[in-house]
Amino acid sequence: MSRFPENFLWGGATSAAQVEGGRCEDGKGLSHLDYVYYRGPKIPCNFMLKKDLEKAKAEEATLNFPNRRGIDFFHRYREDIALLAEMGFKSFRMSISWTRLFPTGKEETPCPEGVEFYHNVFRELHKYNIEPLVTMIHYELPITFVDEFNGWESPQIIPYCMKYLRFLIDEYKDEVTYWLTFNEINMVTAVPWLGGGILLDRYEELEIPKTFRPFGPLPEKMAKRWDQASHQALHHQFIASAMIVKYAHETAPRCRIGNMFNLHHLYPETPSPKDAYRALEETEYNMFFCDVMAGGAYPAWIKAYYRRHNIEIQWYEGYEEILKEGKVDFIGLSYYLSSVVTADPQRQERIGNFMRLLQNPHLETSEFGWQIDPIALRISLNELRDRFHLPIWIVENGIGAFETLTEDRTVHDNYRISYLRSHINAMADAIEDGVDLMGYTPWGCIDLVSCSLVSMSKRYGFVYVDADDEGNGTYDRYRKDSFYWYKKVIATNGEDLSD
Repeated sequence: MSRFPENFLWGGATSAAQVEGGRCEDGKGLSHLDYVYYRGPKIPCNFMLKKDLEKAKAEEATLNFPNRRGIDFFHRYREDIALLAEMGFKSFRMSISWTRLFPTGKEETPCPEGVEFYHNVFRELHKYNIEPLVTMIHYELPITFVDEFNGWESPQIIPYCMKYLRFLIDEYKDEVTYWLTFNEINMVTAVPWLGGGILLDRYEELEIPKTFRPFGPLPEKMAKRWDQASHQALHHQFIASAMIVKYAHETAPRCRIGNMFNLHHLYPETPSPKDAYRALEETEYNMFFCDVMAGGAYPAWIKAYYRRHNIEIQWYEGYEEILKEGKVDFIGLSYYLSSVVTADPQRQERIGNFMRLLQNPHLETSEFGWQIDPIALRISLNELRDRFHLPIWIVENGIGAFETLTEDRTVHDNYRISYLRSHINAMADAIEDGVDLMGYTPWGCIDLVSCSLVSMSKRYGFVYVDADDEGNGTYDRYRKDSFYWYKKVIATNGEDLSD
């Protein structure tokens, strides 16, 4: 008897911004992610200030914008879906590009070519009995709303967003059962540009030290602005999410709508009570996003946090009732790593609303410094079970690596097989613990543009795409060793994890 339910949804995950390409084809507009430019093989790119956006617009003809190319899924989706079907996928997590349907976000009616493109993708998936799991907003939003509203910081974006979200439900409800509202909604507080299209220096000049690093300690004035803008934007995203959940429940009762957050398990560095409490604080902060979306209300402690940090939320009118009426049906999460926290401020710098990660000496680390910890996944799944009593879907998980094709036109990625095997075993253990686990869609099932580095060279997939960071290559697809391994895993419903 399998350790996994008979209807378990094995598959993989992507996003439109990172795979589609087809820039400006069939009327597509530009999103804020289309202005993130490549800065080097190991330089994080998804932090932007006004000067960065101005540079991107002024030097558009010469800068490298990998998201505009993706992996050409726009033209190759039939080929790619056939590869997913060959692996035996039961589900495919994808997203819809807001600007492919509404190029500026303000159109009264959607672009018909964009509407038909997604119908074609869904038809192709259903041809192979692959269930789409669709993220409505996977970070990207029309650049128009950055220019006019500073992204999600302003409530003025909500009516335009709701028109887009209602259209998705009305148009595709017969083809899509499973939906996610916002991808990794907590990332708006970690990286305001990526998660919310927010320019921190939009309204006033911020003194930026020459030594400032995008993911380093924040100058005091920037830290305050970061807190205020990101949590205000988060509030507006919570409202939009709840509104569309309620709308879907009323108009498309067969649809199931989930939230999606980045799960990050934290251990106290020592048995010190102060370290233990610091870990609890960070865990509560991580869970708070589900408290609102699955529980339907802001917990008291986060409002106390706002008071202590002088964060003044402009509450959306009637927000308490909106959140209560728009609770999600299941919890979606990404999980990649765990880390350690300490109460010692000299050893743990503040980075936005997160803390600098400390290394756990008991764990192995990927080449990107991410600690590999499948047991933490099991622990966290049990915590979510006890806290929310909802089904759970692991919609992202995986290991990134620099990879090149071998002479035999493949990639021998035994490290990926090892990583996935250990996490699948942890999932099976959690199911035995009583966790209602719906499915598993590892990230980047086909190589795509990395989010953090905006590059092709950091790869996650079962399928290698012949493209480099500059856009050179044939874009042909090649099966890695993990392709055949995962095919066997799916065929045996998670029972055969051997090499």
